[in-house]
Amino acid sequence: MRNPWAQTGNYRTSYVQDTTIFANYREIVSLVLLLVALCILPMFLERSQVLVLNFILIYIIAVLGLNITTGYAGLISVGQAAFMGVGAYTVALSAPSLPFWLTVPLGGFAAAIIGFIVGIPSLRVKHLYLALATLAFQEIFVWVVGRSPALAQGAAIPVEMRNFLGLEISFRNHNYFWYYVILFVLVLVVMAWRNLLRGKYGRALIAVRDNDRAADAMGMDPGRTKLMAFALGAFYGGVAGGLLAYMQRAVVVEEFTLGRSVALLAMAIVGGLGTVVGSILGPAFIEFLRLYVERLSEWMKSNAFIQSITPAGVDVASALLPLSFGLVIVLFLVFEPRGLYNWWRLVRSYFRTWPFKY
Repeated sequence: MRNPWAQTGNYRTSYVQDTTIFANYREIVSLVLLLVALCILPMFLERSQVLVLNFILIYIIAVLGLNITTGYAGLISVGQAAFMGVGAYTVALSAPSLPFWLTVPLGGFAAAIIGFIVGIPSLRVKHLYLALATLAFQEIFVWVVGRSPALAQGAAIPVEMRNFLGLEISFRNHNYFWYYVILFVLVLVVMAWRNLLRGKYGRALIAVRDNDRAADAMGMDPGRTKLMAFALGAFYGGVAGGLLAYMQRAVVVEEFTLGRSVALLAMAIVGGLGTVVGSILGPAFIEFLRLYVERLSEWMKSNAFIQSITPAGVDVASALLPLSFGLVIVLFLVFEPRGLYNWWRLVRSYFRTWPFKY
């Protein structure tokens, strides 16, 4: 008899059962406990620490979208930050006349339309050529924003929301308020992500990624599937960009440059492509790495001994952050291509089968 609390085997006999989100009750209880812990976590943190969590949650949403495009469909995208920028600027332009619960989805849909257009080259090109096409869009976005008077030529555009349902949003509770809003949105998009990609659309994405000709022979439309992947990935990026605009109270083009796209791609690779857990672990790992490397750089700049042994004209401290990013990506690609998710899988498998070895 199947144990509803422990996964002792695969008892699924239909596609309907295979698309269920939770395998047993233990996963449901674990998720509830995790959400409760996340809800009470800000009570023990300072404002600056909650701000770091806000950035991590926003990047998780953006990386979830990137994992649809790159992790599931196998389409290399180096323009996820530009899709975030489309959503952020859509929010900045519509915020004075619409509430935030409409502007954020509007930013996502605007980014999805742009993503659909940007995905058109994927119908004819693949791999490096497709990466160059998305890279071109990233640079075009920065160029257009920097020269558009309607978008303040890349300068800061304020995005203010001072109250919500009678709750005054001030300097003291700003980070805490948006933490819970972003967490709520994250839960919604993760559930949508799991429901979508465990169904026929997710199987179509995997089939097109593995062999688009075979998928076409089995009745799938590779072109439509690729365009859907770009549109969905861009939608997640647009939602993340809209939340970032509200959280930072302003939109500036420097937040959506090529460096941000590369950082998001690094988060997806380090966390593990095509997985929810990897989309969570990757942004958290990279963001904390950035914080600690910045602290190390500041210490190196203020340490007299380090400065005395450093060659003249060489700023080692400033180069430490990009060096650490590149080194982490290379090390994961060489030694752990499946990312931090594989570590999580091994740990979970150990506790699931304990005290047995396998």
